[in-house]
Amino acid sequence: MQRHALIFLVLTAALIAAPVRAQLGGAIDPLGNAVGRVGDAVRDIAAPALEPLGEAVGDVRKLARERVQRLARLVSDHGDRVEWDEQRQPAVRGEALLIDPDPATLEVVRRQGYAVIEQGTLGGLDVSYARLGVPSGVALAKAVEALRKALPGREITADQLHFPSGKSAKNASGTASSKALPRGGTVGVIDGGIAVSDAGARRLVSQHAFASGTKASDHASAIASLLTGAGTARIYGADVYGSDSAGGNALAIAKALGWMKGQGVPVVSISLVGPSNPLLARAVAAAQAKGMVIVAAVGNDGAAAPPAYPASYPGVVAVTGVDGAGRVLIEAGRATHLDYAAPGADMSALVPGRGRVSLRGTSYAAPLAASRIAARLATGDGAQGLGPVDAEALKGTRRTGRGVLCNICRSGL
Repeated sequence: MQRHALIFLVLTAALIAAPVRAQLGGAIDPLGNAVGRVGDAVRDIAAPALEPLGEAVGDVRKLARERVQRLARLVSDHGDRVEWDEQRQPAVRGEALLIDPDPATLEVVRRQGYAVIEQGTLGGLDVSYARLGVPSGVALAKAVEALRKALPGREITADQLHFPSGKSAKNASGTASSKALPRGGTVGVIDGGIAVSDAGARRLVSQHAFASGTKASDHASAIASLLTGAGTARIYGADVYGSDSAGGNALAIAKALGWMKGQGVPVVSISLVGPSNPLLARAVAAAQAKGMVIVAAVGNDGAAAPPAYPASYPGVVAVTGVDGAGRVLIEAGRATHLDYAAPGADMSALVPGRGRVSLRGTSYAAPLAASRIAARLATGDGAQGLGPVDAEALKGTRRTGRGVLCNICRSGL
C-alpha cells in the first residue's frame, strides 16, 4: 500500500511540475524524466526523523510554483528595467546582444532600426559583442526574433538575468571549521558587492563593479565569510548587481569573467542561476580554455526546475548542497551534470552589520567546493586535474555527484 502511495505522489508531482515549466517557456521534459528527478528527491529525504512523504512532494510542487510567481513579480515590479524575452525569461528591457559583430552586420542592425549602445571585447577572453537597443515600441521577444531573421546564422540573444541561490537568517552559532584540510589558494566571487569582517578584510584582494550603484550584498558577503572560514588565502569580488533591478545580467557576468582572467584568478565561484545564454556560454568556454576553473551552484528551484546555468555549461563544476546529516536539500535545483556536493544548510557566516547569520541554499555550497579546488591548485595538485579533489570527497549517493566536499566547512569568519 505504501509503495502504491509513493508512486502516486511522485507521478502527481511530476505532472504538476510539467505545466509550470511550460509557463516559463522551453520544451517540457518527457514524463519519465520528471518522475525520475522528483523521485530521486523524494527518496533522498524519505528517511527517519524527516518530514512526512506527502509534505516532501508538496515542497517540490511548491518550489515550482514559487519560481513562476517570483519571476512574474520581478517583471511586474521592475517593468522599467526588466521584460520577458522570447523564452519567457526575465531580461534587460529593450536590449539585445549580438556576438562577434562586424561592420557589415552592424550596418544591417542599424537599417533594421536597432541602436548600437555599446561595442567591445570581453577583457582577457577575446570574445566580441555589441549591445543593441531594440526599436522603440517593439517588445523584446519580437525584436530578438526579428533580428535573427534579418541576420541568419548570427548569435543574437536577450540579456537574461541571473539570481542568487541562497538565503540567510539572523542568529546562528558557529560550528566546525575546516582547519583539518589543506588550505590556501585564490577564489573569485561573481555575485553582489562584498563587505567583509576583520578576518576577511585581509583576504579580499580586490573587487570591481559591473553594475550601477555598487553596494554591499549580504549574499556575497556571506560567501566571502565562508571562503575565509574555509581557509582561502585570497578573494576577488565582482559585483554584477549593484542597485540595478536588471543586475545579474549575462553581459555583466561575462565581463566579470574577463576581469577575473585579467587578474589571474584560477578558480571562480558563481552562485547565480539563470537560463542558457550564448554570450555567457562563449565567455565561460573562453575562460576555461585559458585555464580557469569555474564552479557554479545548481540553484534552489527544486528537482522539477529547468537546468540551471552557468552550472549546466560544459566543463563547469556543478555543485549541489547538503545539510548536516548529508542529505541533499529538498529545494536543490539541477544542472545537466553534477560534480560535487558541499554544505548548504546547518551552517553560518559573519555578515558585517548583521553578525552571525544562519545560511541555507546551494549558493553556499559552490564557494566551499571552489575553496577545495583552489587549495589543491595552490599545493601544485592542479596537474592532476580534479583527482586530488575527488580523493578527499566523502562518497554519497548519485545525487551528490563525485562526493561531498568540505563537509566540516560550516562556519564562516
